[in-house]
Amino acid sequence: MVRIRVLVADAHRVFAESLAAALAAEPDVDVLPAGSGQAALRSLERAAAEGRRFDVFLVDADLDRDGSAAAPAPVPVQAVVGNGSPAGASPSGAPGASGASGASGGISLTARVRSAHPQTRTVVLAARDDPARAAAAVQAGAYGWVAKDSSLSRLLAVIRGVLRGETHLPPALLTGVLRELTAAREHRTESEQLVESLTPREHEVLRCMVAGLGRKAVAERLYLSPHTVRTHMQNVLGKLGVHSTLAAVALARRAGVGPVDLAEPARVGG
Repeated sequence: MVRIRVLVADAHRVFAESLAAALAAEPDVDVLPAGSGQAALRSLERAAAEGRRFDVFLVDADLDRDGSAAAPAPVPVQAVVGNGSPAGASPSGAPGASGASGASGGISLTARVRSAHPQTRTVVLAARDDPARAAAAVQAGAYGWVAKDSSLSRLLAVIRGVLRGETHLPPALLTGVLRELTAAREHRTESEQLVESLTPREHEVLRCMVAGLGRKAVAERLYLSPHTVRTHMQNVLGKLGVHSTLAAVALARRAGVGPVDLAEPARVGG
């Protein structure tokens, strides 16, 4: 019998252990509970080092970055049913995991697991349904979004489904999630076109801005005068159609522009 190895990450220890016990009652499921994101990452890394990777990672959507969890919403939500075709999420979607409503630690953790352990399928457990967050989870690499009040049989169906490459979302969320993903794709395309209008030097200045460098630091790194850097920054803002460095950085992130690698030697410019 092929056994399914499942890791559960939820800061509400009673929930994590209860869910783990219920899943472990299945003859083909081995499960381990983790009380925090860091504990989950350590378990994933340890299993990978021992050649015993986890097949499925169940993570609380409200798991905070420090491993704690936000208070669960008291409003009951609809149990997930059905499935769809793979949404094609990838690690490159990670920046989009922030979403319009902001990324929770669980969604951020999804992106990290997708990048470091691509063979492990992540399913997000949510106390409430939210199309924007569900779309962010899919962009981050999640294969499923499941309500915490779903039945055990439904959760098991999702676990087995994602192992077949399926993506599971509640039918009530499908329209909203598709709308969010379409809007994000269109927004990204527009952002990419604006970034492509920059000169190579302006693009390099933008990457420095994404890295959080101020005008003086950019000037020192690129061997330019502060006045020249100021001109480049103004040109960047103008071409991107924004009025602040923060807005420029947000647009750059949407376009997939990463920060300059400060460990790399700076290029001498004019």
